[in-house]
Parts: sequence; C-alpha cells; structure tokens
Amino acid sequence: MRLGGSAAPVWMVLVWVGLLAGVIQAEGPVSPVESADRIVQNMIAANARRSEQLRSFTGKRSYRVDYHGFPGARDAEMEVETTFVSPAQKTFKIVSQSGSKLLINHVLMKLLESEKEYLQESTRRASELSPRNYKFAFLGTDHTPEGDCYVLSVTPLEKSTFLYRGKIWVDARDYAVTRIEGEPAKNPSIWISHTEIDHRYKKFGEFWLPDRNESVTQVRLGGKAVLTIDYSDYRITTANRSATPARGDDGAPILPPPNSVTADPH
Repeated sequence: MRLGGSAAPVWMVLVWVGLLAGVIQAEGPVSPVESADRIVQNMIAANARRSEQLRSFTGKRSYRVDYHGFPGARDAEMEVETTFVSPAQKTFKIVSQSGSKLLINHVLMKLLESEKEYLQESTRRASELSPRNYKFAFLGTDHTPEGDCYVLSVTPLEKSTFLYRGKIWVDARDYAVTRIEGEPAKNPSIWISHTEIDHRYKKFGEFWLPDRNESVTQVRLGGKAVLTIDYSDYRITTANRSATPARGDDGAPILPPPNSVTADPH
C-alpha cells in the first residue's frame, strides 16, 4: 500500500508554491478595514508588481514526515537546498535523507517532483489565489506580533485537487499572505479521509517567503501522517531594484490597476 496515495502531497505543494508570489515588501501605513474585494485586488496587484523584484534566491528546507497506523509506525527526514530563478526554474539538491524508504520515495520525493510540475503555466493558473478560482469573504482583523492582518475566508469555485478551502491572513501593510489554514477542495486520494494544513510566511530581509508548513492527514484504516517543512537560510541572489514602485504624497505605494496584472506570476 502506498501510504496516503501518491497524490496526497501534490495539492499541498501547489498551495505552497502558488503563493510564492506573496514576496511583498513593506507597503507603508496600515490601511483601515477594507472590503474583501478591495483587499484581494490590492493583494494581486502588489504581488504581481513585487514579484518582478525577486529574480532569484536560494534557501534550505528540512522535511520530516511521521506516520502512525497500519501496518506500523514510520518516519523519514530530508534536508534540501533550493534554488529558484524567475520565472519558472527551480532546482533541488538533496543534502541528506534518513528513515523509511517508503516515505522518502512516495512522499518526500513526490513533493519535490510535484513542485517542479507546478511551474507549468496551466497548473499555476489552475491553483492561483485569485477570484478566478476562489470566492473571498472578510472575516475580521487579527493583531499578531508581526503586525495587523486582514482575515479572509477562501471558498473554491470548483472541486479541484489544485484548490483548498479555509482562511488566509493578509498583512495590512504589505498585502502579502502571511498564513494559510485549510483543507483540499477535493480529496486527492481514496486512502485519505481528511487533511488540514497550517502554513506560515515570514519576512526575510525585504521579502515574505515560506517559513513553516505543518499538515496533518488522517489516513483511512486509522492512520495519521504529520508532515512538517521548515524553511531557512534564504539568500536573495538577484533582485530588480528598478521595479521599486512610485509613491504618493502620503508615502504609500501607488499600486497598478488590479485588472492590469495577473495573479501569482511565479
């Protein structure tokens, strides 16, 4: 039996990488409460413009998966170095791996393969966080140690393994996604009964990038798999500083019209 089905981690990777365009720089004073539509429009416009600044970067990831259930407990770990070059080139170097070969080959290696597949334009569009794929609703604001956030519910417009339902936190200054809580819109495998993710982003230098992911999958027959990914040692190797936005009299950046850009260009 292939634990959880080979498709289990695919949708999670699409979510994680699909939001890579949330590499937003600081955006000036915190805005008053806005409508969900306006928040999403600003997020898309800011993401599209700011992603033009991030041309390449490197980083490290620590993967760990723990499974408990039939036919027994297993765990595995993997250390990976990552290089990204805009717009669609990503390479991985496996530094070390240990533990269950089953989990390494059918979960961790599948994650890396799926992330490369995501870079295809059709897949990115099918999973982008935008009104093309989701309905958004304003839930309130959240005061976090990192700053104020708008909290929105996200409801997929169709049942697709590329999409998810849940909540997102959008930084009120940067219009960057800082957190995701959700579950897949469509069950990716008959072996899975339920999956929950909690994905966090953090500002590294000038940019927001993935910081930590934890997903808990309830496997049929009573098993549970917990996958964690910790991201570290980011190094921005190329940035297009000429893409710095113009600013108004109040110092806030002037965003391009939302309908003039497309979501998630990375």
